[in-house]
Amino acid sequence: MTDFNSLLLILAIVIPLAAAVLMLFGQKLCPCVTKIIAGVGFLAPAAIALWLWGQYAGATQNAAGYAYLSQFDLGLKETLGISLYLGLNGISAPLFLLAGIVGLAAGWQAISSKAERLPQYLLLLLVMQGGLMGVFASIDIFFFYFFHELALIPTFIMIGIWGGAGRRSAAMEMTVYLTLGAMLSLLGLIYIYKASDWTGFDLIALRDYVAANSLPDVLQHNIFGLLLFGFGILVSLFPFHSWAPRGYAAAPTANAMLHAGVLKKFGLYGLVQIAVPLLPVGAIEWNPLLIWLALGNILFIGFVTIAQRDLKLMVGYSSVMHMGYIFLGVATLSVAGIGGAVILMFAHGLSVALMFLLSSAVYARTGTYDMRDMGGLGMKAPILAGFFVAASMASVGLPGFANFWGEFTIFMALWKEHAWAVAPAVAGIVISAVYGLRAAAAIFMGPPSAAFAKASEGKTIGDITRAERIPAIILFLGLVLVGLWPRAISNSIDEQLMSEPAYQPRVLSTVAPEAATAPAGHDNQESAS
Repeated sequence: MTDFNSLLLILAIVIPLAAAVLMLFGQKLCPCVTKIIAGVGFLAPAAIALWLWGQYAGATQNAAGYAYLSQFDLGLKETLGISLYLGLNGISAPLFLLAGIVGLAAGWQAISSKAERLPQYLLLLLVMQGGLMGVFASIDIFFFYFFHELALIPTFIMIGIWGGAGRRSAAMEMTVYLTLGAMLSLLGLIYIYKASDWTGFDLIALRDYVAANSLPDVLQHNIFGLLLFGFGILVSLFPFHSWAPRGYAAAPTANAMLHAGVLKKFGLYGLVQIAVPLLPVGAIEWNPLLIWLALGNILFIGFVTIAQRDLKLMVGYSSVMHMGYIFLGVATLSVAGIGGAVILMFAHGLSVALMFLLSSAVYARTGTYDMRDMGGLGMKAPILAGFFVAASMASVGLPGFANFWGEFTIFMALWKEHAWAVAPAVAGIVISAVYGLRAAAAIFMGPPSAAFAKASEGKTIGDITRAERIPAIILFLGLVLVGLWPRAISNSIDEQLMSEPAYQPRVLSTVAPEAATAPAGHDNQESAS
């Protein structure tokens, strides 16, 4: 079974890429066949991710907590220390699942869309999907970075060709920022490779080396700084955030869903999986600045979000704002805080993808993203209104949705480690409620605006269609299931983090802090009571 599951892990990456290759012949295939091939390319990774997640608790794991291991030399192992090394641990498994779920929803939306040159559109989206599955399955840091770049390149192309107003300037701004972030993070990863006495890019071997040979404090400080700002730019850490809302506003819907929902987690995942465990001293030294920058995301960008009248821009700024909570979780350097950050990564990926999907549905009925030119849509599309309000409340962190557990756990950890930051962080919830509820009221409540009434005159405006409803249900179910049963993903996260030496002095549980106990040899006062 282990070998079979290892094969499935590889197929989750290969199948969407193979489907993308077949899309090269899309012009010669009938549209129905093209959509079936693309559907398999999106459905297979989601099904595999669900299966592997269900099998993970009982799977054979190595000392580092990785299951489903497979390694391919590719002729570079001896010379460069690089190999295609795949596996999932307690942190990567839920994010691998996230990539599969959001990819399926985005793929369904794309297949159902009326995009011009649909085969090429689906080709790029499938390449993006294959890269995303590879990011979270890679144990080798080189391929972790490689798959990110593979998933990132289609973003620029899709915005430039299929994007909306201002797409070229948005694509150019994204290119500049993300290239800078990618170069800084690559430089930091290369420094780790060099500082580890050329151990290689194998993350397991690197952790073993660091455990036996702690890197000098000055070196940790410098390398962590490179990774913090490199990964931070990729995640739109304040004040390097301006590219993201404009990019998402200009991006086609499926691309925005995948980028904001999944690809944006690359930098945060890199901090949690690579930077903090390998460079714990550097993480502690950069921690105060990280907290202030994270609060900048929450408060400054939160107020900017309130000022938005363009629906898609509002969703884009909201996505950037909520990155601040995840950064705060990382800044606690505790099992609870970082565990909450991983839960919130998963929840945010689902909720922001759902918001972009619903924003596209609103545009299809109103012909505009300007919320001042809407109103009264709830009478004509009540199911769409229900989904929109629910997605907005999920983003706020309402109990019953997955986001609640991520935010609640982060606040608990923040109170224990940096109590002064709790009040401004909680203020962000009020900000989120203000712009979320106001958007719902402007779009769905009250009488239609004059512009909307004129634009819809003589037209039949229906409720959400089946093509829109199915991907919305996929994302919504993920939010509710984890919201009602957070242990579905938190147990594996806890177990993985508690095995990391970098977090051992700060032992908390990510869902039930009162049930946590400190590991042997540590003061129980470090556990929540």
